Amino acid sequence: MAIERIIDTSTHEEDDDEQTIEVTLRPQNFSEYIGQERLKKNLQLAIDAAKKRSEPIDHVLLYGPPGLGKTTMATVIANEMNTNIRVTAGPAIERAGDLASILTNLQDGDILFIDEIHRLSRAVEEVLYSAMEDFKLDIVIGKGPAARSVRLDLPKFTVVGATTRTGALAAPLRDRFGHIYRLEFYNTEEIAQIITRAAAILESDIHVDSAEMLSTRARQTPRIANRLLKRVRDYADVNGDGIIDSVTTTKALQLLEIDDFGLDPADHQLLNSIIDNYGQNPVGLNTIAALTGDESTTIEDFYEPYLLQLGFIERTPRGRRVTAKAYRHLGKKTDNDQ
Repeated sequence: MAIERIIDTSTHEEDDDEQTIEVTLRPQNFSEYIGQERLKKNLQLAIDAAKKRSEPIDHVLLYGPPGLGKTTMATVIANEMNTNIRVTAGPAIERAGDLASILTNLQDGDILFIDEIHRLSRAVEEVLYSAMEDFKLDIVIGKGPAARSVRLDLPKFTVVGATTRTGALAAPLRDRFGHIYRLEFYNTEEIAQIITRAAAILESDIHVDSAEMLSTRARQTPRIANRLLKRVRDYADVNGDGIIDSVTTTKALQLLEIDDFGLDPADHQLLNSIIDNYGQNPVGLNTIAALTGDESTTIEDFYEPYLLQLGFIERTPRGRRVTAKAYRHLGKKTDNDQ
């Protein structure tokens, strides 16, 4: 059974007030967007050029681990282009007709943001190809012998696609994006700035050392940083005077069971399960999934990226292997130490 995680990088179903807060924490333009400097510089150039020619920006594909700001970046692009954005997701577009309905309601210059674009069905992708390349929509009217194909003109729009698994994206679809960028993990200084900015928006008083402490536990991911900040703020409001200082932050993180590297009980369970059953020998992904009770895709998308970043696990031709660095962090001895 999967463990509920405070440091989960997926979005949570929350109440309306929490959703409103989440939206207000999102930067609205490049000047507010902290980090991803190379990406911002390239996109700013593309946007300035498109605006100078009075054209929509070419289609943009954003990829990388969850929680790094792909959805936020799509909103920033729309705001910088002074245009509207229509938000949807790959799994939500079940049939070609669903996509046709969305496309025919767009206006010139609009941005269509498709999250999890790698999960579009093949039939929907086929419709999207000509829409992205020629701004044409081919639909079939009627059935049987009376059926006829009609080609409709579409407005000049921009697709901004987001995916955590660029390798799962069909090559013909990937080739239709003029801009393809990877979002990188943030460093601790950038995360501390994001936490300080979010605290100001939430009207919470946070000390510099507390922001720095949280930045080391946020797994280099803004979504987790904001989520941790909210939980520490809750602790400070209930158990203190509302000021987020180092003492309050330490106690809140202990309550949440987040260690010095930002690992939670689920991470510890994964590492300990591999060590207890296989030691430092390589283990297959499906075996790890069976040990933890999670799906293999969940391990690939949510567990592995940060553990690989830390150097706690490594991929080998025979499977995943826990490193000596992870052993030391967990207070365990490797085979060589025994």
